[in-house]
Amino acid sequence: MRIAVPNKGRLHEPTIDLLERAGLHLENGADRKLYADTVDPDVSVLFARAADIPEYVADGAAEMGITGYDQVREAGVDDVAELLDLEFGRCRLVLAAPEDDDIERVADLAGKTVATEFPNITREFFADTGVEPDVVEVSGATELTPHVEMADAIVDITSTGTTLKMNRLAIVEEVLSSSVRLFAREDVVDDPKVEEVRTALSSVKQAEGKRYLMMNVPEDRLADVREVIPGLGGPTIMDIAEDGGDGMLAVHAVVDERDVFETITDVKGAGASDILVTEIERLVE
Repeated sequence: MRIAVPNKGRLHEPTIDLLERAGLHLENGADRKLYADTVDPDVSVLFARAADIPEYVADGAAEMGITGYDQVREAGVDDVAELLDLEFGRCRLVLAAPEDDDIERVADLAGKTVATEFPNITREFFADTGVEPDVVEVSGATELTPHVEMADAIVDITSTGTTLKMNRLAIVEEVLSSSVRLFAREDVVDDPKVEEVRTALSSVKQAEGKRYLMMNVPEDRLADVREVIPGLGGPTIMDIAEDGGDGMLAVHAVVDERDVFETITDVKGAGASDILVTEIERLVE
């Protein structure tokens, strides 16, 4: 089972880190190699350009892929199914025009020229609006094209909008919202190994921003403690075998990291003691 992942750029390191945290440790490194084995003998990693990954999966060079949703949409491949939003690499594809021009809405671009590195997405967007500009594909420096009279507007990726502002461009409309996704060919979606990989990656995402709380609670204060724990599905409660019959219970709960400070104060006030907080590497729901 091969997973195609970005070989460089802003998506490479977060993707490798995610695989490592999910337990798919790379055995022979990633530098300047096309393939890498993982600790799972049935799973290997294929390194490719982020834009090429959808085609690699669709053509059978890999069974699964990790890349931006914008790349999948631009590739326009068939028989590829999204399995999981990995929630990093967030960006927007936007329609933008010079601040000092009179282009304020999509309809103003009828008969004009739009430059972009995403011609397929751009044409789909305008087809949906019923507006017909001339879409010109460029390979870089898209934001400069309106200032050298190559285009009246652009469709380009932005994360913060800073580059657009630096080039005196104003957003007219959002075209697409994107993040990094895990996807697979439709004919292997039900493969047990594909589900293993999806579950492993999902467990890492589920654990992000969560903490595991453990504490001792007198049995007669349990109701008070339970009332103040914002846990997932309620806390786990166990007898303490070495307690000597004093009626103490061990209470474990998963809480959001942002709630930890307040929760510790609340459970201590409700009678809990010996409170321990730990990080969670993976959480399978």
